Amino acid sequence: MKKILGTIFLLLFPIVILSQTNFKGMIMDQNNPKENFGVEGASIHWLNTNVSAITNHKGWFTINYKSTYKKLVVSYVGYKTDTIAINNLEPLRHFITPENNLEEITLKSKRKSIQRSFLSTVNAFTVNQEELLKAACCNLAESFETNPSIDISFSDALTGARQIEMLGLQSPYLLITQENIPSVRGASQVFGMTFTPGTWVESIQISKGAGSVVNGFESISGQINAELVKPFTDNKFFVNAYGSQMGRLELNTHFNQRVSDKWQTGLYIHGNYREQKFDRNNDNFLDNPLANQINIMNRWQFTDAEKGWVSFINVRFMNDEKQTGELDFNPDIDKGTTNNWGSEINTNRFDISGKLGYVFPEIPYQSLGFQMAYSNHQQDSYFGLNTYDIQHQSLYSNFIFNSIIGDTRTKFKTGLSFTYDKYDELAIARNFNRKFDRNENSLGAFFEYAFDNLEDFSLTAGLRIDTHNLLGTFITPRLHLRYVPWEKGVLRASAGRGKRSGNIFAENQQLFASSRQINIDDVGGNIYGLNPEIAWNYGVSYSQKFNLFENKGDITFDFYQTNFQNQVIVDWENPQEVSFYNLDGKSIANSFQVEVNYNLAKNFNLRTAYKYFDITLDYTKGNLQKPIQPKDRFFVNLSYETEKQENDSQWRFDLTFNNIGKQRLPNTGSNPIQYQLPEYSNPFQLLNSQVTKVFSDKFEVYFGGENLTNVQQNNPILGSDNPFGSNFDTTIVYAPIFGRSIYAGLRFKIN
Repeated sequence: MKKILGTIFLLLFPIVILSQTNFKGMIMDQNNPKENFGVEGASIHWLNTNVSAITNHKGWFTINYKSTYKKLVVSYVGYKTDTIAINNLEPLRHFITPENNLEEITLKSKRKSIQRSFLSTVNAFTVNQEELLKAACCNLAESFETNPSIDISFSDALTGARQIEMLGLQSPYLLITQENIPSVRGASQVFGMTFTPGTWVESIQISKGAGSVVNGFESISGQINAELVKPFTDNKFFVNAYGSQMGRLELNTHFNQRVSDKWQTGLYIHGNYREQKFDRNNDNFLDNPLANQINIMNRWQFTDAEKGWVSFINVRFMNDEKQTGELDFNPDIDKGTTNNWGSEINTNRFDISGKLGYVFPEIPYQSLGFQMAYSNHQQDSYFGLNTYDIQHQSLYSNFIFNSIIGDTRTKFKTGLSFTYDKYDELAIARNFNRKFDRNENSLGAFFEYAFDNLEDFSLTAGLRIDTHNLLGTFITPRLHLRYVPWEKGVLRASAGRGKRSGNIFAENQQLFASSRQINIDDVGGNIYGLNPEIAWNYGVSYSQKFNLFENKGDITFDFYQTNFQNQVIVDWENPQEVSFYNLDGKSIANSFQVEVNYNLAKNFNLRTAYKYFDITLDYTKGNLQKPIQPKDRFFVNLSYETEKQENDSQWRFDLTFNNIGKQRLPNTGSNPIQYQLPEYSNPFQLLNSQVTKVFSDKFEVYFGGENLTNVQQNNPILGSDNPFGSNFDTTIVYAPIFGRSIYAGLRFKIN
């Protein structure tokens, strides 16, 4: 209760103390001296302050006023800048005069491929398309190769599924959204990020620590939001073709068409195919699955800037098929038998979503937004003699109202959200055959307050209350603070609580590709007999910009701690079983990162980072380090591009190095000696590179290599010589399996 009262106090205290006097006025064009003809977009600020405002479409503005403010500066592109003496609070009507002798000036600047805002209260950054193009980036899961904040690993030795982590915690503890609508959750947790093709992504926003209450209560370690390309701004036609040494072929096409002045539509088609078999480590198992995916999205965009309306409608269908297992496995003959071990994972998914936004023309800082999404995810899969099937239907809606309190320094968001999830699961494994069906629904209300003094301090404080049929009624507080102690330095802090249902099978599907027995410690909870996961996340961050040898750079220090009040422990420490039980003790994840970005020379950039993790949790056997988690990681990325020629032709070069520290491996001591692993893995180094040749603004080709150091894990599949025996296990994967891979591709577009 003290924490709740404290959070409410933080929300309300600034509102009480920051009531301000406002000054209003209207800016008009000297060449159009009509009383009601105002200039939209003129910039207004008090001399020698950061207090500013922008005129609306009728030329009116409202700006905070103090008695010490004496002179108002009015500026507008193509017009003379005026400084006006203000002696009283009577509404101002002022005419601005066009410049007579303005010369045309062309300014060229290159947008950074990763943008970290020093003005944002939240510790967040944006990954733009320029950064996404530095790697093959065939899908969202592969979009973080050049980003040190996200760790990437493989979930098992068979499916090729990439698993992402932030702050040392796996993706279920992240809120992964698509245009701020939750997208990768529930049944799609393992493979969902591979269902968004990379060419569909316009940018990715990544925030660390406690997220916003606007997006729900499930986020614990951070948020990843993918913004999709927009029909109004995307190329009229685009094609991307890709092929790799691993036998992977991909094709992406975009078709965008203007329907009217306000409507535009886009058709986006993705296909990938892999039919070639590889077994480089000679264990008689495929190194990568045979795969086939077709993914189609139709996207509609409506924009009426004059009246303040904008809307998006998305409809998508996807079919994804994977086959893995022994080289000679034939599903038509061997499925359900012990002739050859094999697996098929077939997924069909249908999504429809809509967003509607309205900005009040008379009050440009006030808006309404409504989001709604429905998805139907059906996965049918078997792994040898084990089976895992899941159908997940999900409905999500969110209503948001944005406005200000007094002036634009104090803003708020409030609204209501509703979520419905229906799960139907079938899990069959060794001595385990059960169906799990459940419905979840939640109704929530939220309020988020933001204050920015426009100089050196800002805060965002949010509170939401949700009533959930299985999790109960609970409150979720979140707080972010930002302080500028000196020039070009920013200190941030955050704290927040998250709560979620642990989907133990959907999030740990690799367990079915083993002979492990499944144990669930039923404590009478509402989800698999287990209680929900609850955690607090705390973090501090400091960023400093600097100039060194006349070149710009910045350095950022992060420290975050996630403290679980309750957690669903996935215990792999007995090689013959996997156990799920609620935390009885402590589970703490500490994450430290230092990152440096530096412009070595013109068009030549360095990004380097060091990360250290200390993640321990109490198992039934005692407190242990989290398995298959590097203690540290060192990262370096170098990028260089030549100057663009008149036809936009240029070369781009990119090189990424990772040093992955040692990792504790799950205990295999009770296995026969030939199936035992050491206590820790050895460190290893990865090197990726890509070269892009841009021939024009319409055509470019790229080629590159992943894992150029040719690192391969020895013996990634335990018991591969007897896959139906008691020691078969594909879950202990800590390094690449395939080894070096070379790829090439092309991009063609018509604007």
